[in-house]
Amino acid sequence: MSSFSGVLMGMGNPLLDISSEVPQEVLDKYGVTMNNAILAEDKHLPLYEELVGKYSPQYIGGGATQNSIRVAQWMLLAVNKPNSTAYMGCIGKDSFGTQLAECAKADGMLAHYMIDESTATGTCAVLIMGGERSLVANLAAANNFKPSHLETDLAKEIYTSAQFYYIAGFFLTVSVESLEIVGKHAVTNNKVFALNLSAPFIIDFFSDQVATAMQYADYLFCNESEAEQYGTKHDLGTDLKTIALAIAASPKLNSKRERIVVFTQGSKATFVAHKGVVTEYPVEPLAKELLVDTNGAGDAFVGGFMSQLVQGKEIGACVTAAHWAARFVIQQSGTTLPGACEYKA
Repeated sequence: MSSFSGVLMGMGNPLLDISSEVPQEVLDKYGVTMNNAILAEDKHLPLYEELVGKYSPQYIGGGATQNSIRVAQWMLLAVNKPNSTAYMGCIGKDSFGTQLAECAKADGMLAHYMIDESTATGTCAVLIMGGERSLVANLAAANNFKPSHLETDLAKEIYTSAQFYYIAGFFLTVSVESLEIVGKHAVTNNKVFALNLSAPFIIDFFSDQVATAMQYADYLFCNESEAEQYGTKHDLGTDLKTIALAIAASPKLNSKRERIVVFTQGSKATFVAHKGVVTEYPVEPLAKELLVDTNGAGDAFVGGFMSQLVQGKEIGACVTAAHWAARFVIQQSGTTLPGACEYKA
C-alpha cells in the first residue's frame, strides 16, 4: 500500500450516496425535511430499497469529510500537487466498499479504510427536490471505526506526516477517542485542526462530544442553521456575528493559534470571525436554472477552503476558493467532479 507524503488528512464516515429526485410524498412518508441531515432510524430503513426500486438513483462516493478531502485534492491537482491528501474511515467488505475505494483512487486521494468484515458499507439516502436536498445516513460499517486503526503503520504514517486535519461533526457520533488522538497530535506539534459542526442534531444531542472536539479546533465551520442551533443551545442568542465571535473566543488547547470561525449562509455572505472581528465575504449569485443539487455544497466549500489553506494562502483567498468549489458542485448531481479542476487562484 502507498506511503503518504501529503499535507491534509481527513477522518470520518465513508458512505455511498444513493441519490434520487423524489416527490414530496416520499419526504412525508419518512418524516424528513429539506435542507437537513439525520441518522436513519428503523422507520427509515425501507427508504433505501424504495429509492433503488422506484427512483433510478445515482451511486456517488460520499460522506461529508471524504467529500471535502476529495474536493481539496481535485483543486490541488490544478496546481500540480498530486498525492496531497489522505482519508480514514470504516467500510464493509462488499461491493459498495469496493466502489468507494475505487472512487478514492480515481480522485487521487489515499484512502486507508478500516474494513469491517461483518457489517455492510454505510449508505446515505440523498433526497433531491427542486434543487434542494435532505440526507438520511445509515452509518452501518462507518459507525464501527476504532482507535486501533490509528495504530496501524500506514495510519501512523499518515497522521504524523500530515500538517492539516479536517473532521466533520458527524464523526462525533462514532469515535471521539479517535478524534482526540489526532487532535492531541495536532496540538502537541502545532499543526492545524479543522472541525465542522455538520448538522443541528449533532449540536443538540451530542453536546458533550462537540465540547470535547471544539477544544482542538483552530478552524470551525458550520452553516447558518447549525450556528443558530449552537447559539440557542449555549444561550448566545440568534445573531450570527455574536455567535461567531463567542465561538472564536471560547477556550482551545493550542494557545499558539487563535481560532477562526467560518459561517456559511448558502447564497448569502459568508462570515469569518477572527481576533474579535467578523468579516463578510459576499457570494456571487448563481442563476436558478443552473442549480442542479445543493447536496455537497458545504463539503465542497470546506474542500476549496482547505486546498488554499494548506498552500499558506490568506483567509480571503481561502474563502474565494471555497465559494468557487461550492458553486461548481451545486451545478453537478451530487459531489461529482467531472474533468480537471479549472480554478485559477
